[in-house]
Amino acid sequence: MRYMALIYNTEDGEPNPEVFEAYGAFTQEMVAKGIFVSGDALQDSHTATCVSVRNGKTNLKDGPFAETKEQLGGYYILECANLDEAIECAAKIPGAANGTIEVRPVLAL
Repeated sequence: MRYMALIYNTEDGEPNPEVFEAYGAFTQEMVAKGIFVSGDALQDSHTATCVSVRNGKTNLKDGPFAETKEQLGGYYILECANLDEAIECAAKIPGAANGTIEVRPVLAL
């Protein structure tokens, strides 16, 4: 089953090269285990545009929908045997050390 691991962290300014190396190592571990499907980092939340449609009219809002301290910074999609394996993998994501990783099953249609 596929699981999405959503990475939430504070946006502290300049990217840290050591953190990028840690993410690279995690990604390579998931590739080696054969469970990596995809993943990417996202630009900071101030680059986001939220889209909604009400009464046939498209409305836009700059920035993230929720005003919170932690913002969605990236994601992984992992092919895991079960939720326990997905949680075990999510705990290894570098952002788990100072942020939150939300694990959610992907709805297969």
